[in-house]
Amino acid sequence: MTEPPYLAAVRESYDTVAADYAERVKTPAELDPLSRAMLTAFAEIVRADDRGPVADLGCGPGKVTAHLADLGVPVFGIDLSPKMIDMARRAHPGLHFSVGSMTALAIRDDELGGILAYYSTHHTPPELLPVVFAEFHRTLAPGGSVMVAGHVGDGVRLRPTRAYGGHPVSYESHLQPPDRIVALLEQAGLVVTSRLLQEPDEGATTTIATLLAHKPEPSSSP
Repeated sequence: MTEPPYLAAVRESYDTVAADYAERVKTPAELDPLSRAMLTAFAEIVRADDRGPVADLGCGPGKVTAHLADLGVPVFGIDLSPKMIDMARRAHPGLHFSVGSMTALAIRDDELGGILAYYSTHHTPPELLPVVFAEFHRTLAPGGSVMVAGHVGDGVRLRPTRAYGGHPVSYESHLQPPDRIVALLEQAGLVVTSRLLQEPDEGATTTIATLLAHKPEPSSSP
């Protein structure tokens, strides 16, 4: 599969900002209570289902990956940025991290018990989200769960030129309506079971959506 062109911009940008990103992005312990609760709920679901390991897609420096591991989840991280993966490996040597893209995962069909996409799908152009969600469906075991969280909007496309301490970046962010994301997950064959919308707090500008879904079990009907 030919790599979509936007991935080069995302990879180069996060390689550039990696060190400052790791310093500035909150640890799970510093998140708001609802965000922490959703991560805990996801961890409890995948532990109870016990259908396979969990992939933290777009794991960055591995802070959330390590948090899930602390909650007893068998988890590994994947990120597009080699520098992010290098930082994650150094910070969390007991966990497995690898470079990869959620558009073409080097994971077997039905292998995963869960997928976490935590603030990691918004750089994907809307027309390519079906490719990403199809990969989620392909790699999840029947009954496996997925949690997608991130900023949402009314189809706004953001084009920052600098980020995380003033470093130059060339990625774009696409803030899609929550209902659109739900529809795309369902079109990929996933069943959405929970939606949480958090309106902007003081000093924030965007709404956060957290969605829980699962891959249905095969029908036992003749």
